[in-house]
Amino acid sequence: MTRARSQAFLPHAAVLAGVTGAALVIAFRADPNEPGHYPGCPFLALTGFYCPGCGMTRLVYALAHGHVDTAFGLNPLLFVLLPVFGYLYARWTVRTAQGLPMRSALFKPAVAYSFVGLLIVYWIVRNLPFAHVLAP
Repeated sequence: MTRARSQAFLPHAAVLAGVTGAALVIAFRADPNEPGHYPGCPFLALTGFYCPGCGMTRLVYALAHGHVDTAFGLNPLLFVLLPVFGYLYARWTVRTAQGLPMRSALFKPAVAYSFVGLLIVYWIVRNLPFAHVLAP
């Protein structure tokens, strides 16, 4: 593999190292279910409402310890999106290996706007009294 070709994979390695490192810290450093180990959600602290990411750290901790049902209950949207993120990472890597730019139907404007809309609806609904199952 040429040097330029191997350098094309540096961003991939950085993303993989960052995600793996963060997951290992969350999994083995301290239990995020116990207060005082990790910073809390600033949006929750300021408003008292859950943001779309609330429960993310505890979700990673639960998955790392094999508690899939608990992980799903902490942030169902992120739980469902994890395979999508994995697919996008794998596709990015394969396309780079083929010497092609990253393209996906998931990056089309209509899909991106729909995703933002879904995040906003999820953000609102998870804070409503009847949707307490979406709260972490």
